[in-house]
Amino acid sequence: MIRKFFKNRRSTKGKLDTFLAKYHLPKAYFNVNRKMISQGVFIGLFFAFIPMPMQMLAVLAITPFMKFNVPIAIAMVWLSNPFTMPPMYYIEYLTGNFLLGYAGATDIELTLEWFSNNMGNIFIPLYVGSAFYAILIPTLCYILINWLWIRSVREDRWGKGK
Repeated sequence: MIRKFFKNRRSTKGKLDTFLAKYHLPKAYFNVNRKMISQGVFIGLFFAFIPMPMQMLAVLAITPFMKFNVPIAIAMVWLSNPFTMPPMYYIEYLTGNFLLGYAGATDIELTLEWFSNNMGNIFIPLYVGSAFYAILIPTLCYILINWLWIRSVREDRWGKGK
């Protein structure tokens, strides 16, 4: 199931090896196995939920310290894009207010002046909510991918009806 999806995408192995050799990129960051894929999803989603500029560069910055599938991580970061950021950040802000017991901002105006005047009231709840979702959602996805991968291997090994 999920394992076959990623394994079938490796049909252009010669092209990938040529690309990696040309740019001197380690093969480990492009491995397709349960550990690398699930860690790539975790890292990418973690940075997707953090409101910060240049999230893809943050993923690349941690590659010397951890091994994960970098293309998958960068693709997961793209889940937070200009269309999804406003609702994501608003939900994170509301969650942060709930967790901290704050009432939240009222009479919100979508102007730069309003945001600069109220940044102190928004900043803490936004990042508390961001931390909550940046830990919860990637962890659940990590567990789900591992479970689906193991289930897929078992089905391949022992058959679907057994």
